[in-house]
Amino acid sequence: MAGRSEGTSTGDVRLGLRENWQQFSLLVLLNAFVGGMVGLERTVVPLIGSQEFRIASTTIVVSFIVSFGVVKAFANLISGHLADLYGRKHLLVAGWLFGLPVPFMIGWGPTWGWVVAANALLGINQGLACLAWSMTVIMKVDLVGPKSRGLAVGLNEFAGYLSVGLTAFLTGYIAARYGLRPQPFYLGIGYAAVGLVLASLLVRDTRHHVRLEASRHAVASMDTLGFWQIFRRTSFGDRNLFAASQAGLVNNLNDGMSWGIFPLFFASFGLGVERIGTLKAVYPVVWGVLQTVTGPLSDRWGRKGLIAAGMWVQAVALCLTAATHSYRWWLVASVLLGVGTAMVYPTLIASVSDASHPIWRARSLSVYRFWRDMGYAIGALLAGIITDLVGAAYAIAAIGALTFASGTIVALVMDRPRQNPSS
Repeated sequence: MAGRSEGTSTGDVRLGLRENWQQFSLLVLLNAFVGGMVGLERTVVPLIGSQEFRIASTTIVVSFIVSFGVVKAFANLISGHLADLYGRKHLLVAGWLFGLPVPFMIGWGPTWGWVVAANALLGINQGLACLAWSMTVIMKVDLVGPKSRGLAVGLNEFAGYLSVGLTAFLTGYIAARYGLRPQPFYLGIGYAAVGLVLASLLVRDTRHHVRLEASRHAVASMDTLGFWQIFRRTSFGDRNLFAASQAGLVNNLNDGMSWGIFPLFFASFGLGVERIGTLKAVYPVVWGVLQTVTGPLSDRWGRKGLIAAGMWVQAVALCLTAATHSYRWWLVASVLLGVGTAMVYPTLIASVSDASHPIWRARSLSVYRFWRDMGYAIGALLAGIITDLVGAAYAIAAIGALTFASGTIVALVMDRPRQNPSS
């Protein structure tokens, strides 16, 4: 149960959502601002590349997603280790510092290179902003303990992706009335400033909560694993962690494709920027809202079924998008894509947490997020090349086929994860 205490230690450190509701709520709010930074780009940045900078190659247009994905992936990889060394809060604040220049560089940058460079900083903000995003999810998992991980992750991702969707809609609305730049990016200036202030002044570190949970963990011998042992174990040494990592990579592979290709695909059929913004908003809003349901369900039903089925629902949505040419069907496909992603996203993070010792959980989650967010770069690059060669519809369908295959791997490989690894 979410509000149930999981024990105490010396002092006032307690595990549980009810016991830590103030810090938990602050981290949820903070993650909404993190999501808003990503939402700034979902609608307008591909259109800035094609319409304002007149870039003809789709592969070059989506290069900003490649830079974002690669930098974020490597930032993820080191963030868990740095969090264990220096504390979660220090990394959270650093992530926001890297995010401050992003809206200025995209809104006023004179060349496309400025946009690509801004997305490298956004990758650090999201990956070391994993300092901002990963650190908020790691800190929530630290606070609630093992019994409510799905709920904690669901609420975290709900706030982040609801904000992604609302910001994508707002930027499309603003761009339709005032232009692609710089007005939509005023939102980002506010997000970055408020996020930095909240992280600096109000957030407290959670390392004491980690020590409390670790003190009651049954597998004490596992806390001596080194970083590369954890990397190998998370990547392919443990069947549950391998299944989760490949599913996370493919999930963000199709998200990276949709980020870069969908606006260009919809615009090629004459859709205006405001309606493109609506389509781009529906997917993360449905994804965000439903995670408040799917996260807790995974605590009760287990992780495997939701992950495999969610990947298959995503595949159907992508194939429907590729096969149809009307706003109404694209809207249906966006809803389905949001439903499928909501089934997968918080459940994957919870499943990685299930299989990880508290002492090295942050590093294991960082390795998982390395593979997951490398999917942005792979998906954008692969989809851009296929689009340049044979067209966007074929690129979308190909990514749909990969997504279906990934769900099948989960169904065949993943064991039923332990829901309380400390028992």
